[in-house]
Amino acid sequence: MSSPDPDRRPPDAAPPDTGAAAREAAAAAKVLARQLGILAAGAARGAGRTGRDAARATGSLVGGLAARRRAAAAADPGAPVESAEAALPARSLLAFRRRPLRPILIAAALVVALPLAALAAYVLFAFLTLPPLGGVVIDQGQRALTVEADDGRVFATRGAFRGQPITKADLPPHLAQAIVAIEDRRFYSHWGIDLRGLMRAAWRNAVGGGVREGGSTITQQYVRLTSLNQEKSLRRKVQEAFLALRVESEMSKDDILLGYLNTAYFGAGAYGIDAAARRYFGKGAKALTLPESAMLAGLVRAPSQLAPTRNFGGAKERADVVLQTMVETGAITAEAADAARAKTVTLRTPPETPPGSNYFLDLLAADAKKLTDAPGDLTVRSTLNLDLQSLAEGVVARRLDAEGGKKKIGQGALVAMSKDGAILAMVGGRDYEDSQFNRATQAKRQAGSLFKLFVYLTAYENGLTPETVLVDRPVQIGDWEPQNSNNRFRGAVPLRTAFALSINTVAAQLGDELGIPAVIATAKGLGVQSELPNVPSLSLGSAEVTLLEMTRAYAGVLANRTPVESFDIHAIRGGAAAPLYVHPDAKPAAGLPGDSRTMMLDSLQAVVDGGTGKGARVSGQPVGGKTGTTQDYRDAWFIGMTPDMVVGVWVGNDDNSSMNRVGGGDVPASIFRDFVQRASAQMAKGRKRPSAAKAAPQPAEPATAAPAPAAPAAQPPGSEARGVPEVIDTGTLSFRGRTVRLTGVDGQGGHLARQLARYLRRREVVCTPDAGGTQGTRCRIDGDDLAALILSAGGARATEDAPPDLLAAEEQARSERTGMWGGRR
Repeated sequence: MSSPDPDRRPPDAAPPDTGAAAREAAAAAKVLARQLGILAAGAARGAGRTGRDAARATGSLVGGLAARRRAAAAADPGAPVESAEAALPARSLLAFRRRPLRPILIAAALVVALPLAALAAYVLFAFLTLPPLGGVVIDQGQRALTVEADDGRVFATRGAFRGQPITKADLPPHLAQAIVAIEDRRFYSHWGIDLRGLMRAAWRNAVGGGVREGGSTITQQYVRLTSLNQEKSLRRKVQEAFLALRVESEMSKDDILLGYLNTAYFGAGAYGIDAAARRYFGKGAKALTLPESAMLAGLVRAPSQLAPTRNFGGAKERADVVLQTMVETGAITAEAADAARAKTVTLRTPPETPPGSNYFLDLLAADAKKLTDAPGDLTVRSTLNLDLQSLAEGVVARRLDAEGGKKKIGQGALVAMSKDGAILAMVGGRDYEDSQFNRATQAKRQAGSLFKLFVYLTAYENGLTPETVLVDRPVQIGDWEPQNSNNRFRGAVPLRTAFALSINTVAAQLGDELGIPAVIATAKGLGVQSELPNVPSLSLGSAEVTLLEMTRAYAGVLANRTPVESFDIHAIRGGAAAPLYVHPDAKPAAGLPGDSRTMMLDSLQAVVDGGTGKGARVSGQPVGGKTGTTQDYRDAWFIGMTPDMVVGVWVGNDDNSSMNRVGGGDVPASIFRDFVQRASAQMAKGRKRPSAAKAAPQPAEPATAAPAPAAPAAQPPGSEARGVPEVIDTGTLSFRGRTVRLTGVDGQGGHLARQLARYLRRREVVCTPDAGGTQGTRCRIDGDDLAALILSAGGARATEDAPPDLLAAEEQARSERTGMWGGRR
């Protein structure tokens, strides 16, 4: 009859009482440390005494021999000198030969004793400096944010989700068995430290070729999470062992396991098993199935690498290892493991955060912290329009990719804002992963002629009109002599023309006559918060400002409000029924005096109609705006407006180096035009349906299990897919395990698929079922049809039943011999 396996524990068996044993072990450890210290000190003292005695004896013997040799030499100089060995009796010679071994033995003893003494002292020091149990306090200020777009769609999560601590009654047995099997199969047998388990884990990992099993016990991991810092040192490992023994003496096994599950990190910002269950599966821990439990249990060893939201395949493979380990420990049968593997695990997670929206999310997270200090996880309804955001990212990226190299443009930024100040889209830079610096909100750059808005508005408020004539002539104000960009003078010009053509000498004269303090007051009234120096050159934009504050200032002219307050949050809610914050309706505010607004709008439109901003014209739509260019072409701006919104654009270089003659009417105006042309259609669609942003967001239902917001339900196959996809071939994409096939595209693999993957890298794709009744999907990127882009670039063949527009795209690629048609005739 075989002996029972000590690693296995019957399901109905009560856990052994290891408390008393653990207390005895802790006491023994104290005595051992003390005795090691005494022993090492005694050894050191004894070695010292023995060494001194040996030295004295050897010195006396050698001195006697030397004296005898000198006496013999003096009595008979010709006689041979007796050797030292011959002069000694046989017994003394033997003793002399043996005595040199004693220092060697003494040195060897010191070599052994001193490290032991040092080790004992180190262990004692680690014991005496033990931190208190539970000394690591979770920062409650690090709240999790679930972020919704203006229409209520969840598009991002930020921060650490904590969930609700689970109790023994809420813990599914298979979840506890899965954690114990993969992390610490002798959990119910050891006293907190398991040398046998450590050796077994090392062997299994070596044989298996990877990390199949951990060496630390669950108790050690719990201590590490709750009582120790993340320092990697011998001292911390020693303290971890002492604290593990102490925890085992003070807590039951079930309480240790629950404490570990409630504090462990499971990836994707989820701390604790309940938060992980809600983050990945949209349910509380109590409702987890066996395959779901196995997947979560497999995450704790490498949560960042195995988080199923980013590595579903790796998480599934690890879950299979957990199920096999559960079979080995007797927790489940092989048949139950096979059945669990056969079940489909479906994630219920928010869609992947659009890459470029992180600039906006950084701003939103900071604002949410200012608006409420309520603890717990929060859901934020933002002002972001996902369609406009995707469009803005694509427009900026395409224009900089096409012209950035030859024109020496390194960076760009864009802010789109509604008349009431709501931020609809924000691009803070070319690539968030490369640089998190937000050039729309953090970069302060000289405004150039963009600042002339405040000069002319001050003039119109003081009785001048667009028809007022000034002379474009050489001007000197003190030591300052402003010049026009073309170094020429036009003579008498109306203010409308001077503004449209951005004539510097006229703006300088206006600033001098009106007074720079009056211009500063106008700018501050429209919401400019940066420091504005009282110097004559301020009229030409020598002050450093941000794109966001200048965009809101122009929005104030469009909305006839002073100032327009920009905002990015409509509402914030937590676990309670009532919202924690709702953005207030705009308070009554003074408009621009008299007809100054009408005259200013007229001048802004003249810039686009026939001035420096002609490149911003949009067919069939009234547009006004102003260009700005700083000295040596270090900055180029364009802020324009339509009846619905204001859009600000900046391009330049982070190191303040010059571009290749890029002015505000060049690339910035082109970016504005490209964006507004497509955004107008999006805004028109928005007006045809009730805007979710206008209605107060519905509060979340009170949660009974956890205040953490549950992830939205998984999208059914026929619904929209959105995110950065994986490319299977040029006609097939994958969105987190959901396969999407493009209508009318016969996909190709190999280098064509790799080229498409590089093109789609960090760019959001939006896919919807084909309205034509086929089984395919039509996808768009930056407003363009992705299938048409692929076919027109020669990245695939069109299917026989492809729509006419896709057949035409393939024919274009054939005729131009691009892509796969390059070597064909």
